[in-house]
Amino acid sequence: MAEAGTLHDAFIDELRDTYDAERQLTKALAKLAKAATSPDLSEAFSTHLEETQGQIERLEEVFASLDEKVRGKHCDGIAGIIEEGKSIMEEDFDETTMDACLIAAGQRAEHYEMAAYGTLVAWARAMGHTDAADLLQQNLDEEKAADEKLSSLAESGINQEAADAAHPNGADEDAEPARKKVAVPAKRSSRR
Repeated sequence: MAEAGTLHDAFIDELRDTYDAERQLTKALAKLAKAATSPDLSEAFSTHLEETQGQIERLEEVFASLDEKVRGKHCDGIAGIIEEGKSIMEEDFDETTMDACLIAAGQRAEHYEMAAYGTLVAWARAMGHTDAADLLQQNLDEEKAADEKLSSLAESGINQEAADAAHPNGADEDAEPARKKVAVPAKRSSRR
């Protein structure tokens, strides 16, 4: 009977999965940057590509700190997210809608990575791998910042421009009455 795996084994497996995910994303981020029509969005993807290359180097440092061979394990999760992003780029959307969709695709990847790094940091700390945890925390912080940057770009005009293009004469005629029906008046305090 084979010996049961430990948290350390699961940690190394997750580390290899994340290493492969980052390597896959270096190719995808370059394509996202090229597909974006907003100069700010293109720059955000390009900047994160550079950060991702630094994250790969940090992951290699983590492997070294644990005396483990640097090796990836195919990450099916990120491969699926990247495939969805490719499908979006093949759609025939207007430029601003495409940018809004590219932001959504980028954020799917960021959220996947934040989940992976959050797990890796927690496990590294639990096992006393302080140096590894610190390196992984840096990657997690960069992923969170990239996600916030994409949200900022979406909220600072890209989403609204895409919505305005979808509804050039303002809001849907049906949308306004629906909003009125769901509005709830504020309760008055019973104290006087």
